[in-house]
Amino acid sequence: MIAQEQIPTVLDHPVYDTEGKKIGDAKHVFLDDATGRPEWVTVKTGMFGTNESFVPIKDASVVSDHLEVPYSKDRVKGAPHVDVDGGGHLDASEEQRLYEYYGIAWDEAWQRANEPGDRGWARGDGDGTAGAAGTASLAGAAGTAGTAGTAGMTGTDDTAAPLGDAMTRSEERMHVGTEEVETGHVRLRKYVVTEEVQQTVPVRHEEVRVVREPITDANRGEALSGPEISEAEHEVTLHEERPVVETRAVPVERVRLETDEVTEEETVTGQVRKERIEIEGEDTGVARDPGDGLGR
Repeated sequence: MIAQEQIPTVLDHPVYDTEGKKIGDAKHVFLDDATGRPEWVTVKTGMFGTNESFVPIKDASVVSDHLEVPYSKDRVKGAPHVDVDGGGHLDASEEQRLYEYYGIAWDEAWQRANEPGDRGWARGDGDGTAGAAGTASLAGAAGTAGTAGTAGMTGTDDTAAPLGDAMTRSEERMHVGTEEVETGHVRLRKYVVTEEVQQTVPVRHEEVRVVREPITDANRGEALSGPEISEAEHEVTLHEERPVVETRAVPVERVRLETDEVTEEETVTGQVRKERIEIEGEDTGVARDPGDGLGR
């Protein structure tokens, strides 16, 4: 449970789950109208913080500069959707759905809402003011309940002007974050192709050449060794080389996949709303600060 004075420390600060994973940033704190204690915190989740989920703050704790809640990130992101801009209150059905989703006993919450003097369970935004409790309270009381006090309001001056004499000017701020998403798959696949390869190789072959030698003293004996007149044959075997193709598998390279992280700049455009306060009527003689937003 966090105290009211810790609300500024929680708002717009990170919220982590039970495993130390960041869920998102805290945007609103809703108060119990009966006790004034913080009951719920809304967390911006999703791509660029487009979703806002309710989380019970009963067992949460402030650690350093962030809030830790006893629920997983997936459970918080899967919580029932509740319109945060719905008048600053949770009606009975919305609150019951949230209690049941987070496993909190609804009977205990109902008994608390029906204790003597309890005027309903209105909720206040994180801007420090609690909303007005109405017929949509948990106890379901008919009629209009009283206005809840101002959360985080300090000072003891009994002569201070009532809250109705002042306006709170608020504006939205855009917070841009990043979320890692899966964009595709890359795989290596090996397959076999057949290609035509040409290579020149030298080959040898034998050819017949007729050699005629005159009779000399050196070869006369061999030339006259046969009959004087006869028929004869002499045969020579010819040889040649022919190309022979043989293939062998040899390793040529190793191929693997690696990922490189590349950082790029992207411009995000969004819309934010701002409240302006105008002074109507005759000249009041009030000096205006150029930065106060009055009359614009």
